[in-house]
Amino acid sequence: MCRRAHAAPAVAWAMFSQEQVRVGGPANTYASSSEARRGFCPHCGTQIFFTADYIPGLIDLAIGSMDRPELLPPQFHYWHSRHLAWAEFADGLPRHPGFPPQG
Repeated sequence: MCRRAHAAPAVAWAMFSQEQVRVGGPANTYASSSEARRGFCPHCGTQIFFTADYIPGLIDLAIGSMDRPELLPPQFHYWHSRHLAWAEFADGLPRHPGFPPQG
């Protein structure tokens, strides 16, 4: 679902508590499934965030949409069971077959 929404082989997200996040202006939202919503810039269409019923109180921010993405280096890969075989990252980070453990 994320690959299609971003038209890219992989997407880098940063997850935060929704209380930690303030969007600088109005964002449009799109229900990408019955349980998930994607927020995007109404001017250029860039996807900015993702929320879902299965991660209540959390919001994923698309790192590529940030002014300084280098400040949030990846910590792990998730949904690795669905990755494209030709898009393997040689970074040594932990890989989770689905959603990462929460805790």
